[in-house]
Amino acid sequence: MRTDPRPIAETSRHHRLKGSLAHGTHRGQTCEQWQLEVTSGGRVWYLLDTARETCWITFAGTGHSRATDRR
Repeated sequence: MRTDPRPIAETSRHHRLKGSLAHGTHRGQTCEQWQLEVTSGGRVWYLLDTARETCWITFAGTGHSRATDRR
């Protein structure tokens, strides 16, 4: 995430979120939202703020986020 926040080749462990989760807003700036699977259950979601060259963490947890569950 620190060295390659937008990987050219996405993997199942590091990819951009889809649908309504694909973007988020931080300080009025709309940014791409990505997920990094740290362990089999641990995930970090972050907004990629290219204007500030910064990643803003929006979720970090040891379980799968229910926001991505399909209904």
